Amino acid sequence: MAITAQMVKELREATGAGMMDCKKALTEADGDKDKAVDILREKGLSKAAKKADRIAAEGLVNIEIGPDNALASIVEVNSETDFVAKNEDFKKFVNDVAVMARENDVHNVPELLALQHDEGKSLQDVLNDRIATIGEKLDVRRFERLVTENGVIAGYIHGGGKIGVLVELETTSKDQKVIDLGRDIAMQVAAMNPKYISEADVDQEYLAHEKEVLTQQALNEGKPANIVEKMVVGRLKKELKEVCLLDQVFVKDSELTISKLIANVSKEVNQDIAVKKMVRYEVGEGIEKKEENFAEEVAKQMK
Repeated sequence: MAITAQMVKELREATGAGMMDCKKALTEADGDKDKAVDILREKGLSKAAKKADRIAAEGLVNIEIGPDNALASIVEVNSETDFVAKNEDFKKFVNDVAVMARENDVHNVPELLALQHDEGKSLQDVLNDRIATIGEKLDVRRFERLVTENGVIAGYIHGGGKIGVLVELETTSKDQKVIDLGRDIAMQVAAMNPKYISEADVDQEYLAHEKEVLTQQALNEGKPANIVEKMVVGRLKKELKEVCLLDQVFVKDSELTISKLIANVSKEVNQDIAVKKMVRYEVGEGIEKKEENFAEEVAKQMK
């Protein structure tokens, strides 16, 4: 397969490895980007611990939480430019979408867009009106609605809507300390982006894949085969502490892990607390954005 400059550029941005190393890895992987990332990691050439989706599209993430913290929604609405994402009318539209997603038991975007908006027409028609007015493609990309019968839901928005998180805590306590704990955990999820809540949730395929990569990495470093297995166990354990929420060091207090933080609050309110679910949206993750320079973007807005 022919390796293009764009393929090399994307791999370099995803891993931080050198241009020639990226080209060689892509050639060895026959153009398969994921396989090329693994090759770079095995050779110790990837500066990124794990591959990450490129954040490309503009827009906003918003959350809406009910007054009793038992019902909440999180939505992502995309725009073509950051100018539009900062527009007050666009912000209001995103807020409307979040409220409608919270208040209605719908299960996918088409069902959400079919709902009646306060303007007396479907949300899809309101979206079409905004597209015509703003002159950009807008997209209600995704949403999730959380309902808890035995706990509380808390959330956090970072960067003015670039990242949003909802966390469901299972507990019988409605103490404000529990709500504050939920927000702190949501902030942790926003900052550290854990893949799993605990080691018990870790996908076995993920473990097998990581063990294979770490084993090859250690062998490529010239480590003796008889100690590679022990090294891999240690490295995998360290990696799990990074990808599992409960094992992570709390971003607001390096003396605490998240599990210890939960235990402390649980003791204060005299009730058990467990993280049942976490939902994290980051604007544009996984969407390829066409490259434009700033002057062209400004010129478009002036038309």
